[in-house]
Amino acid sequence: MPEAYQRQGVLDHHHLDARMSDSRGDAGIALCERRFRAKINLRGKPAKPFLDAVTEALGVTPPKAPNTTASAKSVTVLWLGPDEWLVVGAPEHEDALAASLRTALDGQHYSVTDVTEGRTIIGLSGPHARDVLMKGCPIDIHPREFKAGDCAQSTLAKANIILHQTSDDPSYDIYVERSFASYLWDWIEDASLEYGLAVVRG
Repeated sequence: MPEAYQRQGVLDHHHLDARMSDSRGDAGIALCERRFRAKINLRGKPAKPFLDAVTEALGVTPPKAPNTTASAKSVTVLWLGPDEWLVVGAPEHEDALAASLRTALDGQHYSVTDVTEGRTIIGLSGPHARDVLMKGCPIDIHPREFKAGDCAQSTLAKANIILHQTSDDPSYDIYVERSFASYLWDWIEDASLEYGLAVVRG
């Protein structure tokens, strides 16, 4: 990862550090940037040799059920398609994750691509987080249809996203392309105003 990118988050021009608070107070929405998370795009045939090798490398088996996730320790794997996943790890661990996967999958037909700098993650939580998403996301995120551990590729305010519900609070991680991150942050801030907004540490 380039040294300059280590020093700055994608949304640092919003002066987030100056606005961050350790307390949410009465805010109905908490917003943060989850900086520098490792992101690896993984593709391969979802059969035993491939899945076994990935499990050995990551300590977690890639989910085969559509729009689900699997997690273990500091790694989360999001289902993106029948033969595609997004592996998300701790900050600055993308090289280690990619190397571990390539070593474990040697000799198999696979693709491992570091996409860490392609997207940022906006964390959205609080009792009104679902209400905010419903203002601009077309998928059904009612608790009976979309729950903790689910993920989906969709749009939010016309920006392409991957939405991952991380808890039943509810809390969400929103993966958005870097070039749309500032726009989407501003949209979420505006959509959150009626509920009260706190910018917190990710």
